[in-house]
Amino acid sequence: MTKTLLSTALVAVLGTVAFLPAARAAANSGTINITGKVVADTCQLNVNGTKNGSVVLPTVTTATLNAAVGATAGATAFNLTLTNCDTTATSASLNFTTGANNAADGNLTNTGTAGSNVEVQLLNGGTGGSVINVASNNNAPANVALTSGSSSTIAMAAQYYTKATTVVAGTVSTNATVTFSYQ
Repeated sequence: MTKTLLSTALVAVLGTVAFLPAARAAANSGTINITGKVVADTCQLNVNGTKNGSVVLPTVTTATLNAAVGATAGATAFNLTLTNCDTTATSASLNFTTGANNAADGNLTNTGTAGSNVEVQLLNGGTGGSVINVASNNNAPANVALTSGSSSTIAMAAQYYTKATTVVAGTVSTNATVTFSYQ
């Protein structure tokens, strides 16, 4: 009799507990709101006034770059100009796409003849600006206001960067691919 009574009580308790999570799950519901924006066209990108323009760094000596690991030289300012943007776009953010020249340390690898100990850094804000990490997009221009909803100029710079104090004389060449997202 005691075993039957205990078994019946245990079944009753387990049956009640089994229904509790279902009651809680119904009380924890919510709504996901999704919004977006479609623009008619993207902006035209110019580098120093030219589509797919170039930035020419000044000639520097190996002694300058061999001074220390992490030495920089030849900071050269340039402007990225966004024009002919969709008039409903109010801002743009720059992102570097993954490419063959994106180094793991966030700089751009050198494909010229100066060897692997020279890289190129990009700076947001001109020659005194913040170093941009092209691998993670840290310090990349974000939420750049589009004047009158159609254009903007972004001050940037490029400079040599030393990975080791054994820089060999030669040419430096690299490139970066950028995309913009619009708000």
